[in-house]
Amino acid sequence: MQDANSTLEHVTLRALKRLKALNQPMKVGDSTGVKLSSRDLLIRSLALRRYLLREVLSDDEKRVGVFLPPTVPGIAANLALSLAGRVTVNLNYTASSAQLKQCCELAGLKHVITSRKFIEKVGLDVGVPQVFLEDVRDRITLGDKLSALLNVRLRSAHSLHRALGLSGLRASDPLTILFTSGSTGFPKGVVLSSGNVSSNIDGINELVHLSERDVVMGILPLFHSFGYTVTLWTPLCLDCACAYHFSPLEARPIGKLAHDFKATILIATPTFLRSYIRRVEPEQFKTLEVVIVGAEKMPIDVAEEFEKRFGVRPVEGYGTTELSPVVSVNVPKSRATSNRPRLREGSVGIPYSQVEARVVSVDTDQPLGTGESGLLEIRGPNVMQGYLDRPDLTAEVMHDEWYRTGDMAKIDKDGFIHITGRLSRFSKIGGEMVPH
Repeated sequence: MQDANSTLEHVTLRALKRLKALNQPMKVGDSTGVKLSSRDLLIRSLALRRYLLREVLSDDEKRVGVFLPPTVPGIAANLALSLAGRVTVNLNYTASSAQLKQCCELAGLKHVITSRKFIEKVGLDVGVPQVFLEDVRDRITLGDKLSALLNVRLRSAHSLHRALGLSGLRASDPLTILFTSGSTGFPKGVVLSSGNVSSNIDGINELVHLSERDVVMGILPLFHSFGYTVTLWTPLCLDCACAYHFSPLEARPIGKLAHDFKATILIATPTFLRSYIRRVEPEQFKTLEVVIVGAEKMPIDVAEEFEKRFGVRPVEGYGTTELSPVVSVNVPKSRATSNRPRLREGSVGIPYSQVEARVVSVDTDQPLGTGESGLLEIRGPNVMQGYLDRPDLTAEVMHDEWYRTGDMAKIDKDGFIHITGRLSRFSKIGGEMVPH
């Protein structure tokens, strides 16, 4: 919630500049066989944007739902809506119909972009009018396509940004709303700004050093903050490409995806890695250089078995939806650019340079010293704008400019963060916080 993000370039302009400047033959692709170059993705997204503004979206419709898995159409829909100046709300297709309807109501959604094929597959009802991509494909006119083509070919990124009516956007304006139930079960809408996401993109690049030869595996859902920031906007704003598959649970298709697209970066959880160890052939993961895991503690045996089978050792990172999401990542030696240690097993890494981390006493809120365990707080331009229409809940997790993560941690002398548990899983016994 710092004002620092107001100095950052809006992600829509960053994406336009990158997509126009570097026409990679394969910017995005997916397991269905679809592959689009940078400019083809931009042309497709602009044509979809023009149709939606003409036929679907009203002028006062500022938020639009997206109910699609991580695929090329899912990326194009998100980009089209952001280029239309709309706030995207990627909906959780692992939730119940009742929960989906509640999220749509809380966000005030009038339309949800989806596909008939996907709706039939998941068997869920979002409760608001749906725009099916199968229908849109037939209704996008030659004029829509020609307008998109000419805009991409003839306009500079800045000129196109102005022509799309986006020049007035500020980095502090909302970009997306991601719903999270946290530990309460009640959906909370996390409002992330362009500046939040943009700072995270810079942080990811600072830590992992992405280049044109990198292909990120986009297997996390777009309603998940890692999927949204790391596999949607990061490839759009940087030189790397991304290859998508709709579910991280399907090990064999993921192995094929990595092999077909020569993937170099995988973001997953230790649970997913166990499945890949059993079901993916070593040859399929041979191009992987960086494997980052989060969401749960990585057991040593998983790291060792994965390294033995595929030749790359997974490293841990840390983040939460409210932090856009990345805070820290252990940097593999293959990506290290200095002599400063950036990898320490058992930790979740060192925060990127724009972010500050501290540990405070649960009782007094006072900062604790090196190696002392307490409540982890984060400050930086990655901190969310707040919970949608819930200033009370926002106030509960904000301590001045510091976000209270709810995680217990300690920070060692070199700045590495070590997560020791969740605050909710600790009790005070004899004056000490004891896990239970």
